[in-house]
Amino acid sequence: MMKVPCLTCLAILALPMSVMAIEPGPSSAQQAATENWLTLQSSGRVASTTPQKASAAERDQAAQRLLESYKHPIPEYFDQKAGGQTGGKN
Repeated sequence: MMKVPCLTCLAILALPMSVMAIEPGPSSAQQAATENWLTLQSSGRVASTTPQKASAAERDQAAQRLLESYKHPIPEYFDQKAGGQTGGKN
């Protein structure tokens, strides 16, 4: 009678040892390339040495576009059949 609970406890204690951990890092070459590009972007190591500044007119236009975007209501649901087409065939 006492053997069953003891064996059950041993099995439960040994369970974490049987689970193998997932290796960290990219799972494919494509993921590795994507992670490398994202690292380069966020680190700024390959950033342009030429400063890229917006003129006052460009900043005003961007601000105006932002303000005008608030004039359009956000629909509660997106109708999938309305609008244009995706890249697929008809």
